[in-house]
Amino acid sequence: MKPNVGAFDRGLRVAAGIALLSLLFFLDGNARWLGLIGIVPLVTAAAGWCPAYTIFGISSCARQHDTPRGAA
Repeated sequence: MKPNVGAFDRGLRVAAGIALLSLLFFLDGNARWLGLIGIVPLVTAAAGWCPAYTIFGISSCARQHDTPRGAA
């Protein structure tokens, strides 16, 4: 898996994941389990790879300059 989630994107995913997980503590009844959706952005941030980005050909990683062949 080639990384496709950049540093800024990771930070946003961590913040969103924590916010969603906090719903477990603030909502009542069965709606509180919607907070478990917060696991998804946390996992994708930790892995540095997002399957949806792969499907749509998106990458938020900084562009890396390719070195010419034969160069050290």
